[in-house]
Amino acid sequence: MVKTALLFAGQGSQFVGMGQDLAKTHSTAQKFFSQADEVLGYSLSEICFSGPEEDLVRTEHAQPAIYLVGWIAFQLLREQVSSFTFDATAGLSLGEFTSLAAAETIGFEDGLLLVRRRGELMQEACEATSGGMAAIVGLAEEKVQEVCLQTGVHIANLNCPGQIVVSGAAEKIVSACETAKNAGAKRAIPLTVAGAYHSPLMQSAKAGLADALSKVTINSHKLPVFSNVTGQMHVSDETIAETMVDQVTSPVKWEACIRAMIAHGVTRFIELGPGSALTGFMRRIDREVEILNVSDIDSLTKTAEVLNA
Repeated sequence: MVKTALLFAGQGSQFVGMGQDLAKTHSTAQKFFSQADEVLGYSLSEICFSGPEEDLVRTEHAQPAIYLVGWIAFQLLREQVSSFTFDATAGLSLGEFTSLAAAETIGFEDGLLLVRRRGELMQEACEATSGGMAAIVGLAEEKVQEVCLQTGVHIANLNCPGQIVVSGAAEKIVSACETAKNAGAKRAIPLTVAGAYHSPLMQSAKAGLADALSKVTINSHKLPVFSNVTGQMHVSDETIAETMVDQVTSPVKWEACIRAMIAHGVTRFIELGPGSALTGFMRRIDREVEILNVSDIDSLTKTAEVLNA
């Protein structure tokens, strides 16, 4: 029997118009957009559907928006596929909250409020520091570690072979890009982001997130959820909150998560939410596994057809 894992997108996958075709076509999608608007106290749906982009990309809006569209894609897939089951789940950065909701470790509304608060706290940290990020392409992890030591930046994302993201003070990112190129990187690309995510510059966000998590009921997850911080499955319900707080300043070990799921027997992955960045990473991690995605009506239809066959 095929083992299936669900993957949930992270920040950067958002775009104006995301989820709109799902809401127009499926009452379940419309229901969750309306529920989110009510819970948050403002029209997140309007920002998702119509922007403007400068509002959608703000961290406090982008995080709940991506969480919501990923959740809706998950719910619609459950509706469209008879006897739908999955065996494991993971999410990139904020997507890990969606994966916890999918595993019923946290409730949908709790997760929505948590990522909104996480986004607010991270936005505050961004405004208090001058940070940036850059993608280093074609340089081994050991070499990137050397670049970090030389320039004072930090590894933020280990996404897939040949692509590592670094994070740190803006002026140090410039130096890190030059140092990486001199060390043999094919490319070193500064990213358009508000700050230095997954680095010590986000330290100020941790206390507020810990407080928010302390008020949320965390249930025993019903199937394995894989952690960005460790690259392995969460082993204890008691440590989930602490690990999710640590995630804000820790590197995202995405490639390790995927390889651990494959070792767990997973052979089919389904990316849920806006965009298809995780599908791209997967193709560089292991081309042998099956990868599907649900981000809009067309991809929902195609994925449902495959799963119902």
